[in-house]
Amino acid sequence: MTERSEEGKDLAAVPFEALVAEIIRRCGDDPERDGMSRTPVRVRDSMRFLTQGYRMTAADAIGSALFEEQHHNMVLVKDIELYSLCEHHLLPFFGKAHVAYIPDGRIMGLSKAARLVEVFSRRFQVQERLTEQIAQAIWDTILPQGVAVVIEAYHLCMMMRGVQKQNSKTVTSAMRGAFLEDLRTREEFLRLITSTHTPL
Repeated sequence: MTERSEEGKDLAAVPFEALVAEIIRRCGDDPERDGMSRTPVRVRDSMRFLTQGYRMTAADAIGSALFEEQHHNMVLVKDIELYSLCEHHLLPFFGKAHVAYIPDGRIMGLSKAARLVEVFSRRFQVQERLTEQIAQAIWDTILPQGVAVVIEAYHLCMMMRGVQKQNSKTVTSAMRGAFLEDLRTREEFLRLITSTHTPL
């Protein structure tokens, strides 16, 4: 579908840098002044990096790093840093993801949990959907007995604007299989992600 402005003009052929320059003008500054003349190019490159998840899939992230292994206890990768952009204001939210699963004959490389977080966080997002997408990708890809994902994040759309609350943190969870069905498994997961320990 062709994108059009409010005046009905086709914007598809307008260079990204020109669109950014117009935003700068409408906000009250001069995109050609010293210090901002390269800003449209930098924004273009920055946005391409921050939204690279649209050009990635869960299958790409996991690749061939699936291994037959008769391990049937929880595998947890906690404190995975994440950075994303809120789809409502295009402002950052950032925090940590905790990703766990219980294998059912297959495990994935440990770094793949972090790579899956990257696939879905590098898109325009809401935290609730991001949490579900990570959980569903693991559930669909490695067919485990259970999956649990918890994300804790700070949202600049709440901190810099709007209610301007600096210390509020949003926590979301998504669970599948054994983590939903077995209270002890769920409690073990929650205990592990909230426990503090001396750094390695």
